[in-house]
Order: sequence, then structure tokens, then C-alpha cells
Amino acid sequence: MSEATVERQGRGKHARRGRYTPGGPWRFGPPRAASLWSDAWQDLRRRPMFVGAAFVIAVFLVMAAFPWLFTSIDPHDAATCHLSDARQGVSDLHWFGTDNLGCDVYARSVYGARNSVVIGATTAALTALVGGLLGLFAGFAGGALDALLSRVTEIFFAIPSVLGALLILSVFRTGSVWTVVLALAVLAWPMTFRITRAAVITVKGQEYVLAARALGASSGRIMFRHIMPNALAPVIVVATINLGTFVAAEAGLSFVGVGLQSPDISWGLMISDARRRFLEAPEPLLFPALLLSLTVLAFVMLGDAVRDALDPKLR
Repeated sequence: MSEATVERQGRGKHARRGRYTPGGPWRFGPPRAASLWSDAWQDLRRRPMFVGAAFVIAVFLVMAAFPWLFTSIDPHDAATCHLSDARQGVSDLHWFGTDNLGCDVYARSVYGARNSVVIGATTAALTALVGGLLGLFAGFAGGALDALLSRVTEIFFAIPSVLGALLILSVFRTGSVWTVVLALAVLAWPMTFRITRAAVITVKGQEYVLAARALGASSGRIMFRHIMPNALAPVIVVATINLGTFVAAEAGLSFVGVGLQSPDISWGLMISDARRRFLEAPEPLLFPALLLSLTVLAFVMLGDAVRDALDPKLR
């Protein structure tokens, strides 16, 4: 019996139980439906840039959530700082040296990841939620609502982001995590709004949306079941890239003195405190700056990889 005959018999025998791939294994069960998200995930898994960025981000997320796994020193305890050890270099006892007050720079860098990551992630989620929902309603409804929201976003775009954040934080003068989140989110949501609105306007003219409307589907069902899932891709890409942007923005605001305030710990505060004695002891500035740069770079690389995977034209 020839190999071709065996192959044909195998196909007929197992047609109901599984799928036969010539030269490959049997796969049982119904075939998995292809989708944009499954194809994107398969593409991302093969990208070294995505894997490397995801690994770096995972390390910083674990560091932010469980800092005691990385260091046994609690920088919030004043007893761990000794003025006699101020501005020491890298050593076995102090991996990143000590700062102007004799505090361990490595421990402060580890604990500083929490505020920086929380502010970046919370601001990105808030802007995606507010801007995404407003963009969904404006793009779907059109007319007066779309015109009104578009004019409002133009007003926010006319405000310089740095100046606006400085003004908001100067008025509140609390220097807390949530105040910084509010200041950044108020100025950043219009970008997500515009991107979501453009995606919704493109999607709502597709045939499957017109078919759902012809079948009597409600506006809410059309928006949230048919339009929103197919307009999410650009929003996810922007939110991922904005994570790094917001981490850097928090560091900049804390550096100029209007962001987080002591006794809170963040990379921006550490850089601000260390700049005055940089020539005498560069380690307290260099190491937090290095961690900040790695975090921003990882989020930007992750966003670029997600963008390339979700855009079929770039494959």
C-alpha cells in the first residue's frame, strides 16, 4: 500500500475526531478561529524586543510590589541612615553607594520603583478609560456631541503639558501620588480621545456594523459588542507607550520640586537630591537615573512591538 493511500485513509478515518496535517501531528477538536488578537500574540512571542522589554517590565513590577524581596533595608526607617557614611562609593555593603544623608541608594532605588510605576500605570489606565470612552461616544454619535467634545480637547491641547502640570501641582501643594496622577491625567486624556474617535469613525462604517444595525441591534450593543473590540488596538498601543512617558513625567515634576515630596521616595526625588553633590558622589544620581531610563525604554519598546503586531500592514 502506497504512502499516499495511507494518508487518504487516515484523513477519512479521523475526519470526525481531529485534523490531519501532512508531515505533522494529529490535532483533535475543532479548529481555533483566527483573530487579530491571537495572531498578534503569536507574532509578539517571536519578537526578541517584546520578550526583552516584557522581562524588564516584569522585574520592575515585582520590585514595585514586593521591594523586600530585593533588599532587607527599609529606607523609610531613619535608623538605617548614618551621616558618617554619607557619599560613600560602591561597596559590598552598599551596592549603589550612599546619598548625602548616608542612606543606602540601592534600597531607596528599589523602594522608589513603587511610586514611579504606580503613577505611570494609574495615569495610563485613567487616560485610556476617560479618553477611550469619550472618544467612543463622540465617534459613534457624531453631530453636536462630537463637535463639542472635539472643541474641548482642542482647548486642552492648547495648554502646554509641562506648564499645566506645574500649575495644577502648585495650586494643590500636597505632593501626593494621587495629586500627580490627577495633574498628568487631566492633560493627557485628549490624545487618547482623538485616537479612539478616529478608530471608531473608521470601524462604524464597516459592513458587519451596518448588518448589526439592520438586524435591530441597539446602539449600546453595537458600540460595546461590535465597535469597541475592533477599535481597541490603537488605544492599547498608546496606553503602553504612555506608561513610560508618565513615569518620566513624574520624575521630571519631582525633580523640579512640585511632584512627590519627602518622605516619599521616587527616582525623580532621588535625582533631585543628588544633583547638588554630583561631582563629589555621582552614584546617588546615576543609579536612579539608570533605572528610570531602563523603565521608560522598556515601556516604549513594548509599545512599539505591540503596535507592529496589531497593525497587519507592518507585518
